[in-house]
Amino acid sequence: MKPLYESSITSLPLIQRGKVRDIYAVGDDHLLIVTTDRISAFDVILPDPIPGKGAILTAMSNFWFEQMADVIDNHVSSLPLEEVMPDPAERAQVAGRAIVVQRLNPLPVEAIVRGYIIGSGWKDYQRTGAVCGITLPRGLRQAEQLPAAIYTPSTKAALGEHDENIDFAHTVSLIGENDARRVRDVSLEIYTRAANYAHDKGIIIADTKFEFGTDDNGKLLLIDEALTPDSSRFWPQSEYQLGISPPSFDKQFVRDYLETLDWDRCPPGPTLPAEIAEKTAAKYREALDRITTTG
Repeated sequence: MKPLYESSITSLPLIQRGKVRDIYAVGDDHLLIVTTDRISAFDVILPDPIPGKGAILTAMSNFWFEQMADVIDNHVSSLPLEEVMPDPAERAQVAGRAIVVQRLNPLPVEAIVRGYIIGSGWKDYQRTGAVCGITLPRGLRQAEQLPAAIYTPSTKAALGEHDENIDFAHTVSLIGENDARRVRDVSLEIYTRAANYAHDKGIIIADTKFEFGTDDNGKLLLIDEALTPDSSRFWPQSEYQLGISPPSFDKQFVRDYLETLDWDRCPPGPTLPAEIAEKTAAKYREALDRITTTG
């Protein structure tokens, strides 16, 4: 599959290009989401694609959407891609990486669940002993599993800006108490189920991010992506150890490479060597294979 850095669909109006996804309007009620091979790090879109990444993210999200359908409905529509994009040549450009979804009202909150103390949560814990207002036990080590998964939401920043960790009370002020509680409870349930499932596949899901939207009747649905290497930290159980940031199946591999460069984390992002791009692609493929292979 030829890498796709940016889609070019002329039959549908382009709404926006995000860090990874290109979104097109399909009438008034649906969207076409194309997951490209772009990759971002430190909120900067890098200039080189990760081959096959978009198709992998799409396949993994669809897998989890189906697995969690009894917990919450999601945005995927039954409208076939062939009906939305009747031109075979145009459709071929986005084959395996495009889905048709319901057009919903996205909530301005990123629902983050942490089962292990790592990343920005680790930094907050070192500084304050808490994450998003949740006080944690003393003496935790980097990458240690928490006594129970915690919900640590953040704001949903505009492209190029940084998300900001917030507490639960802040989410109530943004989306109301009913939706805030529902988002928290559903996020924790999905994470717990997924983490248990992945554990049996030799993968630790250290943390993850969900996004939600509502329809015109106020019904809550899961949107965007679900439990992918872009939205989660996946660690191989065989290489996990306390006190370090474990090797991963996600884009942490790219972040680690970028940390070795003299780069100020501002656009434009640095070019990725072919070896880094290929190794990252291989990690994404392995994550998909491990998660979705039966038996």
